[in-house]
Amino acid sequence: MSSLRLSFLGAGQMARALAGGFVRGGLIAGDAIIAHDPSAAACEQFAAGVPGARFVDSNRAAVQAAELVIVAVKPALVAPVGREVAGCWDAAPLIVSVAAGIPLQRLQTEFGTRRVIRVMPNTPCLVGRGACGYAVGEGATAEDAQQVDRLLATVGIAFEVDESLLDAVTGLAGSGPAFVYTVIEALSDGGVRMGLPRPIATALAAQTVRGAAEMVQAEGQHPAVLRERVTSPAGTTISGMQALEQQGLRAALMAAVEAATRRSVELAGQ
Repeated sequence: MSSLRLSFLGAGQMARALAGGFVRGGLIAGDAIIAHDPSAAACEQFAAGVPGARFVDSNRAAVQAAELVIVAVKPALVAPVGREVAGCWDAAPLIVSVAAGIPLQRLQTEFGTRRVIRVMPNTPCLVGRGACGYAVGEGATAEDAQQVDRLLATVGIAFEVDESLLDAVTGLAGSGPAFVYTVIEALSDGGVRMGLPRPIATALAAQTVRGAAEMVQAEGQHPAVLRERVTSPAGTTISGMQALEQQGLRAALMAAVEAATRRSVELAGQ
């Protein structure tokens, strides 16, 4: 288990998911995690999910006690939090930001250090099935990147990408769960329309999506290859696939990722 001293600025849902994963993954002990959040409710929930975590009364105190700092505040709070803590250390800790849309250059300016990594996680981190992308600042080391990769691996999968691709990660992985929830809901609706009780239809739909996703990962095959395996000549699946093509499902999902990506770019520029 690492002796890393880690602090969270912000103790909300994503911070709780990440910290919990780090502890469950055996990379860091709960009592090595320090957090600050002005919300008593957020701190209470964080403590429940991360046994042993300690809380301090300011962001400065959290940063001074850490070797790695995870910035998990809302984007609008990054600038004031950065100004509050900048320079309050003897040796600059690694700053890891999960604040959406805040570029590396701005993080470096606000926190007064070039040792910065920007992460785009998604909400399935809460159940250990996250899909994350991260970009490394010019002042961060290869060891810094490896450490972040190991930490993120405890809550799912992570890929290092050029910062210019983080908006695409946001459009696909960040917004993607909402698209998949819509697919699950629609499959459930189809089952109900054909006579299944709602609880059974939803359970079947969710498990079908989960199972299909796990097969893609386990088999290492292109999704089209796996699709062909269940598409028999003149069978039920090919009839359903024809309906999907007629309704434009593939184009709609591609357009959704593109729209979400473009919006991420717009928000970063505001």
